[in-house]
Amino acid sequence: MTARRPLIAGNWKMNGLRADGLKLVEGLVAHLRSGDQAFDMLVCPPTTLVAEVAAAATGSTLLVGGQDCHAKEKGAHTGDTSAWMLKDVGASCVIVGHSERRQDHAESNAVVKAKAGAAHAAGLIAIVCIGETLDQRDRGEALSVVTSQLLESLPEGATPENTVVAYEPVWAIGTGKVATPDDVAEVHAEIRKQAREKMGDDAARLRILYGGSVKPDNAKELLALTDVDGALVGGASLKVEDFWAIAQGCP
Repeated sequence: MTARRPLIAGNWKMNGLRADGLKLVEGLVAHLRSGDQAFDMLVCPPTTLVAEVAAAATGSTLLVGGQDCHAKEKGAHTGDTSAWMLKDVGASCVIVGHSERRQDHAESNAVVKAKAGAAHAAGLIAIVCIGETLDQRDRGEALSVVTSQLLESLPEGATPENTVVAYEPVWAIGTGKVATPDDVAEVHAEIRKQAREKMGDDAARLRILYGGSVKPDNAKELLALTDVDGALVGGASLKVEDFWAIAQGCP
């Protein structure tokens, strides 16, 4: 098996004022400085906090990213933030294609692909999110939906160095429901298999995260699965000790 360093990523979503964000970062940085870790840790705060969080993380191993980016470098796009702007204020990664963006903003695979390509052009790691709805899973379409999202959302030039894939079954995000280990293992194995269409043998080095109600009490079991290389954590990433406990589940 090719060694892949786990990535524990926190998506703060639309949560956190300055004091909240800085307190979270201070707590995580203190933990990270307590010794060498067997994982990478990333936080993706709201755009308003990226610069300050990145500054607070300076000198530590804590990575900082954005939650979304526009596909263009600049222009008349009121309210949007480009990947280059995120890079400029200290981000190293950006989430694209999260199910909440796909649903709330009708983002298609083509839009996600363009955003991921922009992230690469700006020098950011793109965390490309994919995942099926409950109706799609109930119809037996989970693997076909995830496959089409993956292949249509990854831009040309995607590599294990500039891309991470996050599988988040829509029905398990923020609901308290978690896919069974067998469900997760099946989908992650299929993602790695299909990623070879874009990356060839390099797909063996691609990090594939699981997201969807990941908590301290289920993290260890999920992170032990063969093709699970970390987690994309929502609500639990807003609490230092819970987020850290999840990271401690890395094998």
